[in-house]
Amino acid sequence: MFNVEHGIAAEAREREWEETTLKPALERAPERQAQFVTTSGLPIERLYSPADLKDKDFESDIGWPGEYPFTRGIHPTMHRGKLWTMRMFAGFGTAEETNARFKYLLQQGQTGLSVAFDMPTLYGYDTDDPLVPGEFGKCGVAVASLADMEILFDGIPLDQVTTSMTINSPAAIIWAMYIVAAEKRGVPMAKLAGTIQNDILKEYIAQKEFIFPPRPSMRLVVDTIEFAAQHMPRWNPISISGYHIREAGSTAAQELAFTLVDGFEYVRWSLERGLDIDDFAPRLSFFFNAHNDFFEEIAKYRAARRIWAREMRETFGAQNPRSWWLRFHTQTAGVSLTAQQPENNIVRTAVQALAAVLGGTQSLHTNSMDEALALPSELAVRIALRTQQIIAHESGVTNTVDPLGGSYFVEALTDEMERQARRIFSEVDALGGVIPALETGYFQRAIADAAARYQWEIDTHERTIVGVNDYVSREPLQIPILDMNPKGYELQIQRLERVRRERDQDTVRLRLEQLRNAAQGDANLMPFLLDAVRAYATLGEMMTVLRQVFGEYMEPTIV
Repeated sequence: MFNVEHGIAAEAREREWEETTLKPALERAPERQAQFVTTSGLPIERLYSPADLKDKDFESDIGWPGEYPFTRGIHPTMHRGKLWTMRMFAGFGTAEETNARFKYLLQQGQTGLSVAFDMPTLYGYDTDDPLVPGEFGKCGVAVASLADMEILFDGIPLDQVTTSMTINSPAAIIWAMYIVAAEKRGVPMAKLAGTIQNDILKEYIAQKEFIFPPRPSMRLVVDTIEFAAQHMPRWNPISISGYHIREAGSTAAQELAFTLVDGFEYVRWSLERGLDIDDFAPRLSFFFNAHNDFFEEIAKYRAARRIWAREMRETFGAQNPRSWWLRFHTQTAGVSLTAQQPENNIVRTAVQALAAVLGGTQSLHTNSMDEALALPSELAVRIALRTQQIIAHESGVTNTVDPLGGSYFVEALTDEMERQARRIFSEVDALGGVIPALETGYFQRAIADAAARYQWEIDTHERTIVGVNDYVSREPLQIPILDMNPKGYELQIQRLERVRRERDQDTVRLRLEQLRNAAQGDANLMPFLLDAVRAYATLGEMMTVLRQVFGEYMEPTIV
């Protein structure tokens, strides 16, 4: 326990300090008397002292790095023992263009790959679908068949690099393509390491790239979790994502709570499938945002680890300590980037990345300065990667484990973030759980309210955004913008036509029919998807089968 007598003495010293030092200072600067709050609206006191921690138990609340409840990190040495994975999110145009960017980033010192897919791929359409023109390659790489996946990773040692793929509704199919691409190069699936995002609940809550209704979508997610537990011990079959919830406008506290409550839901569905919790929980991973409020973000990560550990052990009965670990990737806040004075985004990204590192992230993507304008140029993405490398090798923050542990302010804010999250858990439980809550619009309304409030603060100058509503400059843009191959779409169509022309059509029809029959039953779909991919069935063809069986989801109108 923190010594209560010390806490009382500290309170007395604080009162003396207020009388002799603080009050005269406030009289000289009355504008500083305003109440400060975090971006979540949590009040910030002018000073924190041992009195704020007098009721805390060190062992059960703060503890040591690498020990339950992991408030201070899941590893005893954290970044002093091993740096986080520097995993820059990349993808645009054709598989050839993105493959070149991957190789460039690896040459520059990136230590893991992260694939961005274009909008048609995210929605499960082939490149030659009538809905696709105008969207090809704009926000990521186009992958319509195994042939694209083979080119995307050509020359990259898949048994040595870890790969993260941001894909959701078609996640099982894209994962199958990756597995088969490796298989054709002699790399068995058991040796593959990486992550598919595959978090469908946050699509209904925030990002809106859902396709099927919630329940068949959850079946697909559990299929991947089960398959990974049985066959791919190094793979994370899901990255439970708060990032997009935050990008949609939530507060940090909402991001924390909504992400964890989604995680609990995946655990429940997997248990209902009959899986043992310690067979799959160690491979569940998370994905958080790093926004501008430096200390609030750090407190968010600390609270997330502590809540997850306690729930996994005490509520779900996990016995393996690795099941209690909350392992997470972080991406700096895309929504915080500004088209005005884009060079300022370098500074924003550096602050956000430092919060992620001090918060104990396992991997990190840093946004590029030009992402509010276009896909990142080579110059911009190199600066973003160098930002991580400077933090790692020059800042000194990795020299000691959890340097902020025990900070009066950080620990008090961590406690408050946990209280806010548990209040939201209770609200979701009262609505009947995650799926009933999203079907009634609970999450959507909460995010919309938070986003509107944040924008109002900017519009009324309650919140300063440098270069946007203060310190404005009218100088023209002077940064390079990425140009994609203007013939990329044509090349992609030609490859897709060649795949359809050269494959065995009878085998494709058979594999698609087998997939249809399996989807109509309750078998795990991964083996059937792998067989269809091996026959070079396309993404659109497999998704069409699943659309016909599962139907498509139309979100109810929420006001």
